[in-house]
Amino acid sequence: MDDLDAFFLKPKPTANRPLLGVTVLLVEDSRFSSEAVRLLCMKSGARLRRADCIASARKHLRMYRPSVLIVDLGLPDGNGRDFIAEIAQSNQRVETILCISADSNGAAIAADAGADGFIAKPITSLAAFQQEVLSHMPEASRPTGVRKTDTTPLAPDMIAFFDDLNHARDILSDKETELELDYIFQFVESVASAASDAALVSMAHKLATANAKGTLQQDELDRFRALIQVRSEQRQAI
Repeated sequence: MDDLDAFFLKPKPTANRPLLGVTVLLVEDSRFSSEAVRLLCMKSGARLRRADCIASARKHLRMYRPSVLIVDLGLPDGNGRDFIAEIAQSNQRVETILCISADSNGAAIAADAGADGFIAKPITSLAAFQQEVLSHMPEASRPTGVRKTDTTPLAPDMIAFFDDLNHARDILSDKETELELDYIFQFVESVASAASDAALVSMAHKLATANAKGTLQQDELDRFRALIQVRSEQRQAI
């Protein structure tokens, strides 16, 4: 198959599915956030592949070249900012690189790393997602004419949220290192933000700040574990 054949075989975007023919590689450790992006891609016509860490993302990129790369800032085996910078400076740069994060400074961090755009968590708007992706894609890849807007609220499967909490609980059940605590606090804060769990967001943020200052107390960590346990047990009610 030559390039001309590939051009004619590639599905063309439509008003209803403006990302038809686009392959998205999502680098995201949260199953709940990944489920949200999966729904957005499905409704937009894009094909989604997911890597849950940087090492897995590198394997994906050795096998194929996605149209769009979306990278979370907090990952279990490294900093998403560094990975974005690595890909942005590569000779085989992905066409469109976006950063996704609940970090209030995420947009500035993404821009500094060389990302084309930024998507704030939680992701609730299909129209905003499509606009952010399309605005950074080559003009020839965008649909022409009026694009229909779906205003239906996004509702990811809450089972994925509880899976994320179980992951956090498993890490906290072992003897944590300072590095693991840094990761787990930002992970839980991000996941809880996406699920609109204000109490869990507040506690995770408070403990992350205390850990950074070296003032984290054991009783605070125990309360954090207990709250995650309570949230995990709520899965039985679903």
